[in-house]
Amino acid sequence: MPYYEHVVITRPDISPAQVETITEEFAQFLRDKGAKVPKTEYWGLRNLSYPIKKQRKGHYSLLNVDGPAEAVQEIERRHRISDDVMRYLTVRVDALEEDPSPVLSRKDRGDKRKD
Repeated sequence: MPYYEHVVITRPDISPAQVETITEEFAQFLRDKGAKVPKTEYWGLRNLSYPIKKQRKGHYSLLNVDGPAEAVQEIERRHRISDDVMRYLTVRVDALEEDPSPVLSRKDRGDKRKD
């Protein structure tokens, strides 16, 4: 099956716990459609490069997906309908990374510098 990296930006006025719940709901939906979601990451509340719907920040989440294209298309359709999702991006990749993403690696590196 093809591999995908799926990044979602949700509204900044919801809590991180709600973002985790939304991400888990999306992951469970993908699993129900026959896809595997080996990794999900919450990148935190981050500044946007440009305002989206008059918002300057957003909660970023990453889902690695190993599944059929139909499941990914359906999850994108659900993102378009959802009021909580501001933007999403799905990229097909050759292989899924098991290591933490560069975004999380950069956060860890910043913590080491403080020591």
